[in-house]
Amino acid sequence: MPNPKRRHSKRRTALRRAHDFLTPENPALCPNCGERKLSHRACPKCGEYKGRSVLAVKQAS
Repeated sequence: MPNPKRRHSKRRTALRRAHDFLTPENPALCPNCGERKLSHRACPKCGEYKGRSVLAVKQAS
């Protein structure tokens, strides 16, 4: 197997890693309560997912 003869420079390594950044979360609106939530997850405020209640949420008093 061939091996590199010289080490790669810091600039070359940084250019290769330029696309390895984190993408921001893209929250959607909950159709039940209108609160922002992550896609394909139950709403943390009302506890609903796909029109049915899946989480027990404490009521604010």
